[in-house]
Amino acid sequence: MADNKRRIFIVTGLSGAGKSQALKIFGDFGFYCVDNLPLALFKNFTDYVKQNGERKDIALGIDVREGGRLRDMPKILNSMVQDDFVVKVIFLDASEECLIRRFSETKHRHPIHKKLAAAIAHEREVMSPIRTMADKVIDTSDLKLGELKEKLSALMGLTREGDMQISVVSFGFKNGILKDCDIVMDVRFLPNPYYIAKLREKTGLDKDVQDYIMSFKETKEFAEKFADLIKYLIPKYIKEGKSYLTIAMGCTGGKHRSVFMAHELAQRLVKAGLNATEFHRDIGL
Repeated sequence: MADNKRRIFIVTGLSGAGKSQALKIFGDFGFYCVDNLPLALFKNFTDYVKQNGERKDIALGIDVREGGRLRDMPKILNSMVQDDFVVKVIFLDASEECLIRRFSETKHRHPIHKKLAAAIAHEREVMSPIRTMADKVIDTSDLKLGELKEKLSALMGLTREGDMQISVVSFGFKNGILKDCDIVMDVRFLPNPYYIAKLREKTGLDKDVQDYIMSFKETKEFAEKFADLIKYLIPKYIKEGKSYLTIAMGCTGGKHRSVFMAHELAQRLVKAGLNATEFHRDIGL
């Protein structure tokens, strides 16, 4: 893909399969997003983008409401390619059971005004040619939002280590293990400042607590080896299309050891040129 070419992602698929969520994800990554832009205006839109020197990549959402105009889509996309855009079509699909459940939960009406099962079947038939021409079909039936983000970010080309967004989160096991994380590390084996009276009311962000924890040989060894392990794993995760990584570090209460070790890991990753942030779930409890 030529670096100087603007990219246009056409986000389409079945109603209820996640087009709105997908466009929001593109927007979060800095894309200029337009939903339900009529196909008849695509040429006007791309001409405007070129004339105004807009350098942002673009995501455009279309759906079954385009009706018979969908037949013109191959010609329109070819015109965009001729205008020096890189065009990719992403088709979001889902099972009938999943779509029925989503419409029932949200109370939204299907854009085809028929009984729901019939509307889904009709839409699937109408959209079938678009699905066939898609560069990527994503079945969202069992996908969590984070997994959809990973798939889309891989399609966007976020494959460099510096592009991966790493969150290092501390927590206390007594308050429940952190959910929706990729790696959980139990640091309760480290010396506990809680039993030092002058440190008990402080946190792992206070220097005297940090100095106490880091004064032990096992802490220094663990901090170095665990950071090395994470840095080793990151290219492996990226190779699998992962662009978000959440690392949870837990101690008993979530105020001392896990806070400091999460902070220490985040700092080491940042120094290595990685995009890492830290968050301390239980520090204020």
